[in-house]
Amino acid sequence: MPVPRRLDRRPPEQDLTRINERINVPEVRLIDEQGQQVGVLKTAEALRFARERDLDLVEVAPQARPPVCRVLDYSKYKYEQAQKQKQARKHQQQITVREIKFRPKIAQHDYDTKKGHVSRFLLSKYKVKVTIMFRGREVSHPERGVAILDRLAEELTDVAVVEQSPTLDGRNMAMMLAPSKAVLNGQITSAAQAAAARAQDGAAPASEAPADGAPAPEPTVDAQPAAASDDGAPVEAPTAEAPSGEQPAAEAPSGEQPAAEAPSGDGDESEATADDEKPAKADGANAAKSGGEKPAKAPRGKSAGTSGPKTPTAAA
Repeated sequence: MPVPRRLDRRPPEQDLTRINERINVPEVRLIDEQGQQVGVLKTAEALRFARERDLDLVEVAPQARPPVCRVLDYSKYKYEQAQKQKQARKHQQQITVREIKFRPKIAQHDYDTKKGHVSRFLLSKYKVKVTIMFRGREVSHPERGVAILDRLAEELTDVAVVEQSPTLDGRNMAMMLAPSKAVLNGQITSAAQAAAARAQDGAAPASEAPADGAPAPEPTVDAQPAAASDDGAPVEAPTAEAPSGEQPAAEAPSGEQPAAEAPSGDGDESEATADDEKPAKADGANAAKSGGEKPAKAPRGKSAGTSGPKTPTAAA
């Protein structure tokens, strides 16, 4: 069974342009096919003038008194008009505005999610209206909303331009973002390209820092030969003699060796005093043993104090 065709319920296009016999005014101002004005003629005469040239009599200015009619090929005229309208629609750009709403106390995860939506809208060449909604006493701190909007605009610099700065309207603060020139020209078409451009912009200063630091030591190295070359060849002899002149400076440490021997003498004296102290300590220890001064050992440690109570128990 054949499938029934869908009925087109759209009304047919009505052509309101009056041509040939549809022109029902007594007289018209006629213009020929070359664009030259013929004059005011009766409608029948103007129609006969058009048929003699195998063309149509078309009313182009019905509001004029008398109406203006032109002799031309009507089918070609309609085609040219359609092409003009098509070109006008082609160059006409339709602007779509999307809206994303934030809160002053938005969490980081929600912020990242909504920022991704804003980036997606901008990459689709839509304008985005970013709104901060304040509730209650939050409206007394508009700087929080400004901080969020400024942060968003800074993070989307590669794909967005600020078309309207943040403005407070009642309890809502709005900012308008438009696609950047890179997005409109097709240089950035995806979020990955936007991230790569953002990373490249961030890596550019880091790469320039070593480049600026690297030549710094080179001028210092080249400065010495440059000074020598400026003085000329005769100056090179003193520069060669400079190391030889420094030999006395190297001999100075050798001459200071007696000063270095002084500490060695001090070391002998210290050793001598240490040797003298050893017999003194030994004599003191022998004297303590012979005299039986055992209580003197008690302050040295707890062993002497603890050994005292043990002896009575052993004697008991």
